[in-house]
Amino acid sequence: MSAGCVFCKIISRELDADIVYADDQVVAFKDINPAAPVHILIVPRKHIPSLLDIKQEDEALVGHMHTVANEVARAFKIEKNGYRVLINCGSDAGQIVFHLHLHLLGGRPLLQTIAKGKEV
Repeated sequence: MSAGCVFCKIISRELDADIVYADDQVVAFKDINPAAPVHILIVPRKHIPSLLDIKQEDEALVGHMHTVANEVARAFKIEKNGYRVLINCGSDAGQIVFHLHLHLLGGRPLLQTIAKGKEV
């Protein structure tokens, strides 16, 4: 846990969040500024600042985060048409909270990935 981390405070229930899934390794909750009809953040209980900070010992945890993403996608009924799983790494990539997390996005057609420096 990191004292000033908003996600650590959500995990410890110091801050409220609309939690949709929790187990001994991860917590998943609705994003407060959703970019899609379904926008869930999947956060490990272990404080890992970013993708660059993942260690070999975290491989099972990161895999579990993806398994949970699939389970949450099914719970929100977005598995049939598809969904996006995204990790931002660093401020240039859009990472705002420096606690590793997956964005699970779905519920509508999503824009393609960046092409020639512009979102299409």
